[in-house]
Amino acid sequence: MSKLKTHKSAQKRIKKKVGNRFQAQNMSAQHRTTGKSPRAKRASRQTKLLSKAETNKISKLLPYLK
Repeated sequence: MSKLKTHKSAQKRIKKKVGNRFQAQNMSAQHRTTGKSPRAKRASRQTKLLSKAETNKISKLLPYLK
């Protein structure tokens, strides 16, 4: 059986936390923020925990992530 390949783009953007949870940066925090409220900009700077459905998809992309 061949080796599973790691998705390098996902590996750079996602970190694994305790209890098989994944943490990622929110979208739309860097560019085109002129129309957003200050509260929305502050909220997008925070990291978020991914849902269970997203966790299942990410675990297939990152099979060797510890």
